[in-house]
Amino acid sequence: MPDRTPSSWYTSISGCVRCGHESTAFDLLRGMRERAVPLSGFALASLVTACERRDKEEGRACGAAIHALTHKAGLMVNVYIGTALLHLYGSRKHVLDAQKLFQEMPERNVVSWTALMVALSSNGYLEEALRAYRRMRMEGVACNANAFATVVSLCGSLESEMAGLQVFSQVLVSGLQRQVSVANSLITMLGNIGRVKDAEKLFYRMEGRDTISWNAMVSMYSHEGLCSKCFMVFSDMRRGGLLRHDATTMCSLICACASSDYVNIGSGIHSLCLRGGLHSYIPVINALVNMYSTAGKLVDAEFLFWSMGRRDLISWNTMISSYVQSGNSMDALKTLGQLLQTNESPDRMTFSSALGACSSPGALMDGRMVHAMILQLSLDCNLLVGNSLLTMYGKCSCIQDVERVFQLMSTHDVVSCNVLIGSYSALEDCTKVMQVFTWMRRAGLKPNYITIVNIQGSFKSSNELRNYGLPLHAYTIHTGFVADDYVSNSLITMYANCGDLDSSTKVFRTIIKKSVVSWNAMIAANVQHGHGEEGLKLSMDMWHAGNNLDHVCLAECLSSSASLASLEEGMQLHGLGVKCGLDNDSHVVNAAMDMYGKCGKMDEMLKMLPDPAVRPQQCWNTLISGYAKYGYFKEAEDTFKHMVSMGRKPDYVTFVTLLSACSHAGLVDKSIDYYNSMSSVFGVSPGIKHCVCIVDVLGRLGRFTEAEKFIEDMPVLPNDLIWRSLLSSSRTHKNLDIGRKAAKKLLELDPFDDSAYVLLSNLYATSARWSDVDRLRSHMKNINLNKRPACSWLKQKKEVSTFGIGDRSHNDTEKIYAKLDEIFLKLREVGYVADTSSALHDTDEEQKEQNLWNHSEKLALAYGLITVPEGCTVRIFKNLRVCADCHLVFKLVSMVFDREIVLRDPYRFHHFKGGSCSCSDFW
Repeated sequence: MPDRTPSSWYTSISGCVRCGHESTAFDLLRGMRERAVPLSGFALASLVTACERRDKEEGRACGAAIHALTHKAGLMVNVYIGTALLHLYGSRKHVLDAQKLFQEMPERNVVSWTALMVALSSNGYLEEALRAYRRMRMEGVACNANAFATVVSLCGSLESEMAGLQVFSQVLVSGLQRQVSVANSLITMLGNIGRVKDAEKLFYRMEGRDTISWNAMVSMYSHEGLCSKCFMVFSDMRRGGLLRHDATTMCSLICACASSDYVNIGSGIHSLCLRGGLHSYIPVINALVNMYSTAGKLVDAEFLFWSMGRRDLISWNTMISSYVQSGNSMDALKTLGQLLQTNESPDRMTFSSALGACSSPGALMDGRMVHAMILQLSLDCNLLVGNSLLTMYGKCSCIQDVERVFQLMSTHDVVSCNVLIGSYSALEDCTKVMQVFTWMRRAGLKPNYITIVNIQGSFKSSNELRNYGLPLHAYTIHTGFVADDYVSNSLITMYANCGDLDSSTKVFRTIIKKSVVSWNAMIAANVQHGHGEEGLKLSMDMWHAGNNLDHVCLAECLSSSASLASLEEGMQLHGLGVKCGLDNDSHVVNAAMDMYGKCGKMDEMLKMLPDPAVRPQQCWNTLISGYAKYGYFKEAEDTFKHMVSMGRKPDYVTFVTLLSACSHAGLVDKSIDYYNSMSSVFGVSPGIKHCVCIVDVLGRLGRFTEAEKFIEDMPVLPNDLIWRSLLSSSRTHKNLDIGRKAAKKLLELDPFDDSAYVLLSNLYATSARWSDVDRLRSHMKNINLNKRPACSWLKQKKEVSTFGIGDRSHNDTEKIYAKLDEIFLKLREVGYVADTSSALHDTDEEQKEQNLWNHSEKLALAYGLITVPEGCTVRIFKNLRVCADCHLVFKLVSMVFDREIVLRDPYRFHHFKGGSCSCSDFW
């Protein structure tokens, strides 16, 4: 052209961009600049569009250059170029640049506002996008169809019913619901907020429908799990013949089949995709990978993924997530490594899934490496990634890392707080739990049912119940949370954990529609409080109420049998589990193992052990615990070492059982070594139960100075278990000073703790301070506090024989006391001398000895020797710790009468044989 006007230049640039000749368009821009042709918003807006087609960094650099040129030319008043730049910054995830540009724009129209909303919402800033819409309306800018479609989709993504219905009403006032694009967005939004009927009404009233309309209905039914309706709509769509299904239709149908129930139909859809030529579309393959993995067909998912000629980031994210959901953590991390070698840049979803593969103590180092990648890519400020980091470190029991990540997060939501509360709750640190709860309410974060359940799970004592649990229960009533099934069931457990079974029962009775979980929580509460018979009765009531026996209920019933030491009922329940096909469930197997162990049948317990290669963590822990209760420290330690050698990482419970075994064996140095290795070697943060074991073993050996120093330096606050252990040890070693301190601390926590008075009274008695004993007993009487009476029992066939101190209510009383006399005389012949240190009344030595021979376990022993056939083990159970004299008598009886005797008290088993005990006289 010999003569070129500015319009010629502008039109040429625009034409080159539309035809995909971006380089020529930029050459023309340079020619314009060289010839001093004035710039126009039309030409620059076209060039911004060309920038969107370039790769991420180059496109952003070009856009920034055009932005600067626009400023220099004074064209920021041009709304078209401003809107084009907004689109560019949004598509390149530079949200701050988009917001800054929007503030600089002197003129904004509905297209500019829409571009801002798209830039914000597409990058996850949904709430900010909704606020932008509200500001637009306040400024009097009228919405067009595109703006309404954008904001309606935004409300659907937020799943905010209130916002969605408000916008819906504004659309109706405008009359734009007749626009197909707006109606399609409304259908999707209504589906997302669960208003399926309203979406159906809107769909069937539409004058014209396109493929997107039908896809919206299919997607909605898929989202709601209404698989049959998905295929009805799909059938109607195909029957019309005017519209053809596309990749989006197939993706929605495939998502509807993402379960083992519908995977066969999904395979049929897969075949349809192959026939229709849609199998090469990446979104379709991504949906198929997700469907097969969710349905448990990981091999098919892997085959599809690795057969893809080209993959996008969603493909990689789907495969990583599939591996994580299938428990293949190593494959998930390997896939992440392969993704990093491609041109795709991992995003927040990638790392959220990858962190899920590191959520166990054994994968902590992998988690730290992923965390380092997140920091390198500056994704740590993303809320989803921050919450995933919190969850990963929480599951790895790294509370300090959880705290550090939480403090560094720029924003928090209820999920962030729930993870932090859950981490503290796992450590039973209710003080910090309540601090976080108070903080989140002050910060304006609304708690949800998960928050309440986590908090309730952190309370473990009557003092914590009084200070925090009861006010929290009142809060749940005030806020309406108490109507939630999860919260009400958690209340049952909370009261039980804090020693208030009556309140658990009251909460249970207020639940009108009792679910299986409600029944199981109440059964567990009774088992926990030693009311095994009531637990079994509740399981029958549950059955009669029309609820099926599940693995949780069966496990709790087995625990009931274990608490009652009722071997016969336990074996029957185990048989019922086999009959119902629950015998392979890990919880049932573990509960049955625990039952056999607690009923003194270690041989049966060992028979049930799964192969070490596939043995669940619970079973390892139960085996170590069983050995610990029998005093078999070497076997417990060997099991621990075997577990570690198999690549299994010990957890919180593992160390409780191992330290308990050390404590029962009096191995203080080993206890401390294992305690110190918890966090440094295995990444397990010490909790209160671990600390109790250390205090217990130090106290048993009379090392009170070290015990006090340990309590001062503990990473958690001492509770009643700590002080009760110290008080019990002070009684053994007659240390009045330590005993008084421990009793004072116990009574500060709970002024009505009967164990504090009884143990302190026993300490005074062993020190012959009878006036102090009388004073304490008188005080207990005044406050109506009774000592729990000792009780022993043994079971033969279907008969349970129970004995109290000096009990003469049994039908065979005469034979029992005659047998006691025989035992006494025979033991005297082999040198028995009564250990009167266990006699806690101010009487002469003869009377003390007489009182000792009235102990319930001696009466049970005499009856067992009468009724249990020769060659069979005498199994006796007691509700309190066995005294020193009874322990001595049981040892001598096992030798003199040549009988094998197993005595179980609340703390451990004593296996007597040939004059010795499995505890080696240390208990």
